[in-house]
Amino acid sequence: MHARFFTSNPSQSHPPHKEVRTKASAWIRQTHRWLSIVFTLTVIANFAVRALGEPPAWIAYSPLPPLFLMLFSGLYMFVLPYRANRSARP
Repeated sequence: MHARFFTSNPSQSHPPHKEVRTKASAWIRQTHRWLSIVFTLTVIANFAVRALGEPPAWIAYSPLPPLFLMLFSGLYMFVLPYRANRSARP
C-alpha cells in the first residue's frame, strides 16, 4: 500500500479535491433525502384530493418536479461507486 494511507494526520491522507467531492456528494445525498420527503408528501396530497374528486392540474402534476430532481441526484449517486473504482485502478 501507499504510505499516504498510513499517515497519522487524517487531513493529509486525502487530496483536497477528494474533500470537495465528498462534501458535494454529501450535499447531493441530503438533498435527495429531502426531495424524497417532498415527493412522498405531494403524492399523499394528490391521492387525498383525488378522493374528493378530480384535482386541478397543478395538484395532479405537483409530484413531478421533485421526481425529476431525484432522478438526476439518484443517477449521480448510482454512478459514484463505479467512478471510484475506475479512479482507484492504476
